[in-house]
Formats: sequence, structure tokens, C-alpha cells
Amino acid sequence: MTDEERRVRWLILVIKLAAEPSKHRVAVWRELRKIGALSLGQGLWAVPDVPVFADGVRRAIELTERAQGEAVALEAAGREPADAARFAAMFTAARQADWAEFLADCGKYEAELAKEIRNAKFTLAELEEEEQSLERLRRWHRDLTARDVFGAPDAAEAGERLKQCAAACEDYAEQVFRALHETPEEDR
Repeated sequence: MTDEERRVRWLILVIKLAAEPSKHRVAVWRELRKIGALSLGQGLWAVPDVPVFADGVRRAIELTERAQGEAVALEAAGREPADAARFAAMFTAARQADWAEFLADCGKYEAELAKEIRNAKFTLAELEEEEQSLERLRRWHRDLTARDVFGAPDAAEAGERLKQCAAACEDYAEQVFRALHETPEEDR
């Protein structure tokens, strides 16, 4: 266990909401999932008590209270080093799953670009769509990096894959502009 894992305190959220309407439970669940909170059981969540999670925790508490529910936030630390290590491992495993999903999406993005090149679909509209998809990957990477407190194993690979996606998009953009500026054969 690293010193950082030993030092981290945890914020435990106890959320109680009425079963109906379900939209309130879903809104709180989405907010907590969005920030990467660990679900420990029915209405029980945990995040490292570091600034990156503060806004999301605040929003989840506000959503709960707006829905006439109850939210309790508790500070916690492991009683034993093994407890702290277990929490850090659970949190890192969740981030590792996030990175695996990110890497899979990078693969889909690269496959989509390869398909457009194979089909010679060199239009500004398609380029704009691919640039928007790349920007979504960049935002996702930034968000995952911010909440990956302990450094999941695939984080470094994800950074490299994002660079590869950006390079592939740049290559596609060059091909689009080259195709748009070409003079048709019969006009030469």
C-alpha cells in the first residue's frame, strides 16, 4: 500500500430516498456514478475525501434534499492499514474498469476513422463529426484522470491511445482537405 493510499480519508454518503417517484433515485445515482463514487450497498456510497469530488458530492446531496430525502456525509478512515488498502483497491478497480471502457471506445473511434478512409468519405460534415467524437474522448479522459486518485494500471495506456486517436484524426483531416482541394481529372 502506498503512503497516499494510507493517508487518504474517505467520505461516506448515506442516501435515503423514497422509492417513488424513481426519477429522484435515478438522478442521485447518475450524479454519484458520474463522479466515480463507489457503491457500497443500498444508498451507501464512498469517495476519497479530496477536492475533485466535492462538487459532485454537493450536487448529490442537493438532489437528495430537493427530493425530500436524507443525506448524511461521514468522514472515515480504515481502522487497520488493510481496511484502507481494501478501499483503495476497490476504488482503483472501478477506475480500471472505466479505463478499459475508455480504451474500447478509442478502438471504436479508430475503427470508424479507418472505415471513413476506406470508403473515401472525405467531407467536412464527416470531419466535424469525427472531431466532435475526439473532443468527447478528450473530455472523458480529463474526467477519468481527475478522479483516478490512486493511478489505475491502464491510465498511462489510455493517455497514449488518446494521442493516437488525435493523430489519426489529424491524418483524416489532411485527407479531407486534400480531397476537397483536388481538381477533378477532367478539368486538368
